[in-house]
Amino acid sequence: MIILYQYELYKKINSTVDIDALIKQNDCNDSFVTQLVTGVIENLTKIDEIANQNLKDWTIDRIDRTGAQILRLAIYELNYTATPPKVVINEAIELAKIYSDDSVRKIINAVLDKLIANE
Repeated sequence: MIILYQYELYKKINSTVDIDALIKQNDCNDSFVTQLVTGVIENLTKIDEIANQNLKDWTIDRIDRTGAQILRLAIYELNYTATPPKVVINEAIELAKIYSDDSVRKIINAVLDKLIANE
């Protein structure tokens, strides 16, 4: 989540971003982390569409930046990995408890619950 947040900040200032360097800089040189980060970035448009379709009266751009990255990461995991849905939701909620406020945590939980219900 932190790497995705940093990536977004670099892109916002039109800076080139070396994903591998960001991963190493955050001491997360792990193949699963690399898969998640690159997967979210490569599928960002589709992930944001899924989020926006499942957000009630909101868009992902209106959620705080950390909350948006948590939601994107969870949507990617649900749609593109074999991670069990309960694990994905639990991880997302735990991250949201640390990095976002309670209202964003509830939004993330609602979107992910809706996605799971539609599977």
